[in-house]
Amino acid sequence: MEDSSELDRYRSPLTSRYSSKEMSFNFSDNKKFTTWRKLWLYLAKAEKELGLNIEDEQISEMQENLTNIDYKMAAEEEKKRRHDVMAHVHTFAACCPQAAPIIHLGATSCFVGDNTDLIVLKDGLSILLPKLGRCIERLSRFANDYKSLPTLGFTHFQPAQLTTVGKRACLWLSDLVQDLVNLTNVQQSLRFRGVKGTTGTQASFLALFDGDHAKVERLDELVTNMAGFDKAYIVTGQTYSRKLDLDILNTLGSLGASIHKICTDIRLLASMKELEEPFEKSQIGSSAMPYKRNPMRCERCCSLSRHLMTLVGNAQQTASVQWLERTLDDSAVRRITLPEAFLTADVVLNTLQNVFEGLVVYPKVIERHIKQELPFMASETIIMEIVKRGGDRQECHEKIRVLSQEAASVVKMEGNDNDLVERIKRDEYFKDVHEKLDQILDPKAFIGRAPEQVTKFLKEEVYPKLKQFEGKLDVKSSINV
Repeated sequence: MEDSSELDRYRSPLTSRYSSKEMSFNFSDNKKFTTWRKLWLYLAKAEKELGLNIEDEQISEMQENLTNIDYKMAAEEEKKRRHDVMAHVHTFAACCPQAAPIIHLGATSCFVGDNTDLIVLKDGLSILLPKLGRCIERLSRFANDYKSLPTLGFTHFQPAQLTTVGKRACLWLSDLVQDLVNLTNVQQSLRFRGVKGTTGTQASFLALFDGDHAKVERLDELVTNMAGFDKAYIVTGQTYSRKLDLDILNTLGSLGASIHKICTDIRLLASMKELEEPFEKSQIGSSAMPYKRNPMRCERCCSLSRHLMTLVGNAQQTASVQWLERTLDDSAVRRITLPEAFLTADVVLNTLQNVFEGLVVYPKVIERHIKQELPFMASETIIMEIVKRGGDRQECHEKIRVLSQEAASVVKMEGNDNDLVERIKRDEYFKDVHEKLDQILDPKAFIGRAPEQVTKFLKEEVYPKLKQFEGKLDVKSSINV
């Protein structure tokens, strides 16, 4: 039966619709199987260096055929042998007849499988980290630009004391900076599985080198360094501990939670018309309602971040059920969970950068919302001014309480603007503060140290962490849909 066309097959939207070319390639078959061949080459080189009977011609033959992969033959071999690694051993041997006897010498399947996974995970983190750095850099610019612009703060999504647009952005930044620290730490802690054999004891390699422990240790070091790692795990079972996958997924899931929170905030503010994500001239917000400007980028980030967060559970369960030196019930789920986690994180970071590069602020709308609430918040300041001029605190409190209730009724029952200030101006009791009302009601008098906090936070917590991405921050984000 002939293959169906690509349109007749399911393709993951993560690769067909959203993710970047570099992250898609990182989890591709080409990357995987060429890395397997590189690992077999590293092993042969190291074994030759330590005295095994391996010829230069065999090494050269392997080197020349790293990318010469007959995928049709590999598929036929796997169907016949029911073993993916041995299928590729035979496929590699077919194009390297001289090297065939020494390919995979002393190794177990996890030598290529797990070590390749570690290389791919490390490279995946290297792709994500600069993207997160760019998101932080773009948002830090925004925070600095709007560090002094007063806006209503919200607790319980009810109006609270004022903050600034930039200070609120720093709350988002703080979470992303912690994610940057977590991802950096987990990448730096990564080690190589190395050359460990079937149950991690290195018994097969000890036999190859006639009981020479020093040579086995050196073999492990050589292959580890060739693969680009400084250290290998000293103890493993047949696989590296699946707790490592869990640690990585935890950091990616935590990043997903941060992005979901940020994009939810932007969606709420967009509904209030205070803030908007980028909206292109020809973009359609709704097929039925032409006036709509839906926050589709932030909605996508929230949607995919939820998926990213749920993947952590797979890694938790897989790590918890690995019996003794290993079981194979980790294999199928890891083929799905690990690529999807990285592809999803890649998509949301690309999209988030695009959002941060085009955030639009509407100061007049923000000002109007402040004017609706600030008179109530300023009531205590007005009371203090009356008391300074000899008034009775309790009497003043009662008068302003009555006026506040009347103004609140106008807002809630009649749908009109807050007129508390006008009521105070008409009341002779408050005549001593009439001339100071504009000063009292200046929003900047209610933002505390928000601008100073932004400046200090950016200087001490954000800018130093961006230095590691020098030369990598100028890349603009583009999204396909």
